[in-house]
Amino acid sequence: MLNLKGKLAVVTGVSRRSGIGTAICRALAMEGADIFFTHWTPYDSEEGCGVDADWPNMLSEELQTHGVRVGHMEANLSDPEGPSIILDHTEEAIGVPTILVNNACHCAPSTYLDLNASMLDRHYAVNVRGTFLLSTEFAKRFEQKHAASAKGRIINLVSKGPDPNNLAYTATKGAVITWTEPLSVGLAPLGITVNCVDPGPTDSGWMTEEIKKTLLPRFPMGRIGRPEDAAELVTFLAEINLNGLLVKSFDLRADIPADEKERWVESA
Repeated sequence: MLNLKGKLAVVTGVSRRSGIGTAICRALAMEGADIFFTHWTPYDSEEGCGVDADWPNMLSEELQTHGVRVGHMEANLSDPEGPSIILDHTEEAIGVPTILVNNACHCAPSTYLDLNASMLDRHYAVNVRGTFLLSTEFAKRFEQKHAASAKGRIINLVSKGPDPNNLAYTATKGAVITWTEPLSVGLAPLGITVNCVDPGPTDSGWMTEEIKKTLLPRFPMGRIGRPEDAAELVTFLAEINLNGLLVKSFDLRADIPADEKERWVESA
């Protein structure tokens, strides 16, 4: 079944073959969605998990084998004009999107000993301002083009928990969690739902064997989280028919067994 055929998804932060963004693009394309994704090499080379050379082009070719249209671009979400630039390029390449997946992030270690204003500002610029401005610009363009004829989706990748080594990252992702519910109320009349997905610890290329060994006992299903777990949940939220239903607007854990996901849907 191609449940997303005719839909166009923008997915940010897709730069590595082992990343959650790549898994999301694959899952959405397999359901028939056209894909426009972004990546930002300077971050990957300086503070991310390293540059995966030419992966965006390779992924684009792979996704097209599913018979969908694909576009991508380098995009700096710390630039206040970045959100408008992304959507301008999306419209030029494919059209006005109906699905937005805010996957891009800035994540650099920060503890109480080294946290400073510059570090907070770098996290805020991408994780909060970039996400917020891209979401609201998406909604405004959706209203102009699709509001009377389509359903929209905004899905935010978030994180939380008592991690003392990532204070700036956790704080800014927490802001996105807090913002999601009121935004979902504001956009509901347009037919746009807004949700969070918190994948939990995910082996997307950053885990050492020691980290995996430490984390494994905390996973009740007996394995470390995979990018495909988050992608499955994102696709579920993108696909589900919400006529007369309300999906809880707070974060959804990606380690929920597939047969229990329907429990997160309740009558409005």
